[in-house]
Amino acid sequence: MDIPAIQKRIIQNKLNHGFNMDDIGREFLYLYGEVGEAYDAYSRGLPAEELGLELADVAIYLLGIAELLGFDMNNEILKKIKINEGRVYETLPDGSVVKVETDQ
Repeated sequence: MDIPAIQKRIIQNKLNHGFNMDDIGREFLYLYGEVGEAYDAYSRGLPAEELGLELADVAIYLLGIAELLGFDMNNEILKKIKINEGRVYETLPDGSVVKVETDQ
């Protein structure tokens, strides 16, 4: 998958359909709404195809915001994965997992 090309395609689609992209705050609210729709689809046990499309909407809004703000999400995701892989976690007695602060 070519994430930078997908980011550009998402913005071009918004331009082609006349969406206003000047309000980044509104874009974040739409992203939040899409996360809610995906959770709703999951919690209602909708078919995998429908849940997959809702998750795709989340990714589309996220990648669109990243493009508007000038982020290459391919690089950002790889950087964050590396950070996460180097973190130390602890399982608490209740089964939850928490990050252990270290002097990295």
